[in-house]
Amino acid sequence: MKQRNHTFDLLCGICIVRMMMLHITNACSFGNESWWTPVMDWTYYFMSFFFFKAGYFNKTVSGDSKAFCKKKFKQLMVPYLVWGLIGNAVYFFFVWFILDPKNTMVKMVRINHLWESSQFYGNAPCWFLFSFFIAYIVAHFIAKVPPLLRVPIPERFQWNHRTVLNFKIHWFLLSFPFISYWLWTKDNPLWLSLSNIFIGIYLFYLGRLWHFLMEKLKPQNTIIISTVFLLIFIYLNIKYGGKYTMSENLWEGNVWIVTVNITLVLCGLSGLLISLRLPHIPVLNYIGQHSMVFFVVHYPLMILYKMIRSANVRTLRGHWDDYTLLILILFGVCFLLVPYVERVPWLSGRFKK
Repeated sequence: MKQRNHTFDLLCGICIVRMMMLHITNACSFGNESWWTPVMDWTYYFMSFFFFKAGYFNKTVSGDSKAFCKKKFKQLMVPYLVWGLIGNAVYFFFVWFILDPKNTMVKMVRINHLWESSQFYGNAPCWFLFSFFIAYIVAHFIAKVPPLLRVPIPERFQWNHRTVLNFKIHWFLLSFPFISYWLWTKDNPLWLSLSNIFIGIYLFYLGRLWHFLMEKLKPQNTIIISTVFLLIFIYLNIKYGGKYTMSENLWEGNVWIVTVNITLVLCGLSGLLISLRLPHIPVLNYIGQHSMVFFVVHYPLMILYKMIRSANVRTLRGHWDDYTLLILILFGVCFLLVPYVERVPWLSGRFKK
């Protein structure tokens, strides 16, 4: 039996911890503090990692369209709808029955949220599941398009008696990050927050291509190439800066630099750590293995805490006690709920095959 490589579990765990800490930090209005902004400047690509990872481990997106779409709908859209409704129940219970009509939370409610955003009131991270689902569906139909170019392989480089590269190269995918950028310049006009879908598909296919290339490279060569990628990323990020927020399809800085940096760091980090074959790191790897539970559960818990505080006429702004309590409560409850949530397919998306 092939030994499990713990790299992606670790990276997923780090991504989830970073995401939860971001939400807690913003809830307590520490998001612009000098001790937090460098974290964002060097980790802005973490949500992009999940699209990259999906492509890396995806063996195929082909097959029967009806069966494929049905499978992905159950895995992603059922939890999206269920956890969105759970978040709504928490949010609107307080908005309608508990909070004063002049409360800031009440004033935030807009009916056009229903068709403009894939984020649910009370569980804003749900955007990811919807975008993830659409990315899979689009990738499925892209796979049905014949390759626009087949690359012949010289005989001395052939590794499996093939005369052409057995990987569908669709060069138009290289333009996808720039389409997302262009949509951002037009105030993200696509409904349901889907202006980010193009860079998501690019990242999906980047993961597939990187996996393909890594299978052909020796580990020592992968380490060298990955290290070079990371060094270039560090240099470009220090010299030019810039970042990308996927949830809002928000671009900051030069689009070329940001796109290159995301490509370099995702390939570099995964390639280096996979080649080094890291040991199992208990807490982070556990969070990575059960990332779906932490992802969908933590935000309604935070909104519940925030609403209770708001009902008691106290905000979380600048309160370190609330910051500490939120960290302990959110991570603690998520750890406790992992086995229970994963037993319920419509909560976890883990339907039997």
